[in-house]
Amino acid sequence: MNRPPAVSHPAVDFLITYLKARVQRVRSADDLSRGASAVEWVIISAVVVTVVGVVAVIINGALKDKATDVGNCIQGASDSKTC
Repeated sequence: MNRPPAVSHPAVDFLITYLKARVQRVRSADDLSRGASAVEWVIISAVVVTVVGVVAVIINGALKDKATDVGNCIQGASDSKTC
């Protein structure tokens, strides 16, 4: 079995361990519970995608604001004035 690269962050280690346990549990479960697990994975995936999207929008807005500030500073720059 291929091993993922070593990561030293505790949160990532926990996530990897948790996902391995979930995958093993899904593989060992009977056919009736596999459908429920699939629905759980879809819901979890949707939540993760939503969180990533919200964070991306927030970061994008912050970057645009700072880029505008820097552009305005450059336009108004002179020898005697700093930003």
